[in-house]
Amino acid sequence: MRHTLVAARRARKWSQLELGRRVGLPQVHISAIESGKVTPRFNTLLDLVRVLNFDLLLVPRSLVPAVQSLAREYEQPATEDDRPLYATDPDEEASDDA
Repeated sequence: MRHTLVAARRARKWSQLELGRRVGLPQVHISAIESGKVTPRFNTLLDLVRVLNFDLLLVPRSLVPAVQSLAREYEQPATEDDRPLYATDPDEEASDDA
C-alpha cells in the first residue's frame, strides 16, 4: 500500500513536504511512512488516502483477486490490438452474413 501512496504522490508531482502540508504532518513523518519505518495510525492513513484521491475498502478475502484485476485493468486499459479470448473473428462474422 505504501508503494501505491508514493506512486500517487509522485504522479501529482508533490513532494513529501507538500503531501505533509496537505494532511498536516511534517515531511519527516511522511518519509518515515513511505519508507516503512513508521506505521501510520488509521486516521492518518485515511487522510493520506483521501488527499491522494483514493479510498479504503473492506473487501471479502475471496474477492481480492477480482478487485485487483479490475484495478490493474483500470490502470492499464486494453489496446485495440488486445482482444478477449472469447472475441469472435471478424472474418468469420462477415462470411456468416454472406
